[in-house]
Amino acid sequence: MNARHARKIRRRAVAVAITSVALFAAGCGADEKPSENKPTAMSAAPRGGATATPGSSGAEEPTETLAVLKGRKGLQLAITSAERDAGGFLTIKGRLSNAGESGSAVPAQVSGDETEVVKHGTSLGGATLVDSVGKKRYYVLRDTDGRPLTTTGLGVLKANDATDVFLQFPAPPANTTEVSFQLPTFEPATLKLS
Repeated sequence: MNARHARKIRRRAVAVAITSVALFAAGCGADEKPSENKPTAMSAAPRGGATATPGSSGAEEPTETLAVLKGRKGLQLAITSAERDAGGFLTIKGRLSNAGESGSAVPAQVSGDETEVVKHGTSLGGATLVDSVGKKRYYVLRDTDGRPLTTTGLGVLKANDATDVFLQFPAPPANTTEVSFQLPTFEPATLKLS
């Protein structure tokens, strides 16, 4: 029982440390280079009722798609960036869309099967990165309460609707330039890291 309790305390301490570093890095990085990072961010598009119709909005959108993963019932995940940051994290951004003719629920499997993650609702917490060169698998980061550091609250996407998503992982070593991105019920894809 004591070893189990000690593991639990260590996991929480590591999660707190990771979250603290992430918050510190986010706070420090926000003022350093606003002109480089802000225009390419996808933060302005999703909330104003953006549609998935190509070329319909005048707002700046990423022009490069790194990969498109096809899922069930018309669901697609277009990955637009996979960037390392100075804090040791890898953030993946993309757009989850429904190319089908009717509404489609985001499958519960994309949340993964870990009890701590599943209890926080439908998310992309089941995603993993596989570094075949380094022979390692990376999981979506979690906070101290088990919430995944990814888009949560995913439900039903109407036909031709889309939503912006993000996932945060521990960054693979700098010499790793490619990883395989895997999300349950979706096809895997190879990503080049920046």
